[in-house]
Amino acid sequence: MKALMLEEAGKGVKAELKDIDEAQLTERLPDGDVTVRVTYSTLNYKDGMILNGIGRLVRQYPHVPGIDFAGEVEKSEHPDFKPGDPVILTGWRVGEAHWGGYAEKARVKGEWLVPLPEALTFARAMALGTAGFTAMLAIMALEEHGLEPSQQGQVLVTGAAGGVGSVAVSVLARMGYSVAAVTGRQETHDYLRALGASEIIDRSELNAPSDKPLERERWLGCVDAVGGGMLARVLGQIAYRGSVAAVGLAGGNALNTTVLPFLLRGVNLLGIDSVMCPKAERAEAWRRLAETMPMDKLDAITQRARLEGLPDLSKQILEGRIQGRVVVEMPG
Repeated sequence: MKALMLEEAGKGVKAELKDIDEAQLTERLPDGDVTVRVTYSTLNYKDGMILNGIGRLVRQYPHVPGIDFAGEVEKSEHPDFKPGDPVILTGWRVGEAHWGGYAEKARVKGEWLVPLPEALTFARAMALGTAGFTAMLAIMALEEHGLEPSQQGQVLVTGAAGGVGSVAVSVLARMGYSVAAVTGRQETHDYLRALGASEIIDRSELNAPSDKPLERERWLGCVDAVGGGMLARVLGQIAYRGSVAAVGLAGGNALNTTVLPFLLRGVNLLGIDSVMCPKAERAEAWRRLAETMPMDKLDAITQRARLEGLPDLSKQILEGRIQGRVVVEMPG
């Protein structure tokens, strides 16, 4: 079968499309009990890091990247799945600690899989992918902590032109929220408005440090895909008992803030983990994505790629030159 193999090359890594023996899948995960014929995968920011050897996310080479995939079960020893079942996989360190979706087949544990919702195709599921799944987990967490469409005010989305941000803007707008989208690129303004953003905020406004631990209450809640200094600034602007669902560390993992937003305004900082998410919550997030994501908008922000084109595209996603989603078609 064909796979995009990542191998060490000097102090870096090199990705190359190769023919490999399917038996290697079993060698890499002996306790895997489901083999999936992969139809589509996707390209996320983390995939870009892995394909360029950034962050030591992969420790064992050769390696098959691809942190999510969708396809049909080919062989199964797991009671919940049988051959022919359409499935999705995100998380569980697939594409990092375990071989992932950039191959014609993948072998995983059945407990990691979720059935494909009837309302989704394989391609649309991967257009959503880990990014869309994470965005929905963040929205669900905000609603569990009191956010409702009937509230007067705006929900902020940082890193709005990226994968998580794009889906968060679309879904929140579809659910009836007024969405303020943060971006640093003028050329993405029309794109974000088309997704449903009612206001565009330049990221320089929120990246600028403030000497005030609490500022004017501006946002009902926030899906934060950036972290770092922007997260610290946003915390001081969240309305009383509002919440921030933090999903990304593109701006760094340091958080220089005070306890005042938490003590005086009761702000909640919610960490979203899409890797080890419980199966019931995972299935519910995919169900809600299938029901609420505007499919016309999803299709409009999706581009397709082949395995051999991923090394170049991975550099573009790291440079912030890709907006929307990249779906990866498997050979055959």
